[in-house]
Amino acid sequence: MQIHKLIVHEYLQGLGVPGLAGMTMLVLALSYGLVGLLPDWESLQSLSQQTREATEYLAKVEDGSVAAPVVPQRQLDDFRSKLPSQPQATVAIDKIYALAAQERITLSRGEYSLGVDPKTHLARYQILLPVRGSYPQLRRFLHALLGQLPAVVLEDVELSRKNIADTDLTGRIRMTLYLSRS
Repeated sequence: MQIHKLIVHEYLQGLGVPGLAGMTMLVLALSYGLVGLLPDWESLQSLSQQTREATEYLAKVEDGSVAAPVVPQRQLDDFRSKLPSQPQATVAIDKIYALAAQERITLSRGEYSLGVDPKTHLARYQILLPVRGSYPQLRRFLHALLGQLPAVVLEDVELSRKNIADTDLTGRIRMTLYLSRS
């Protein structure tokens, strides 16, 4: 069924200017509702879904079935609390020499310098140790050192052999021992 143009024209003429303005406003409001508010309504639905998921996650954290997230500052504080304190530096150095003695590695007199890292404000003990031993001994020593002293960072390992037939290597190990300043 088609509506004739004449009937539409007559109906619109009967509405007059106020009626046409009202119909125009109605069409504009409907198009704004569809074009302008529909994306906002969809984002509102998405936010309510995220709120439901966050509430469920919070309930799981409170029950203990899910571990609480680690806050970066707390993570940094935990890291610093696990570092040896500055007065315990001698204990850590004794541990280095004990690990070397375990592997029967000769550690000559080393060079030590204490400083403060400007970025992290941690005390750092830079250690340069001349070493002498076989390759397997040195490898086991370095592995044990990193495993038992996690506050130690190896910066440089320099090994050499005088002759190809020698079994012992000589060299230097440069490391940094990080310490908390408490």
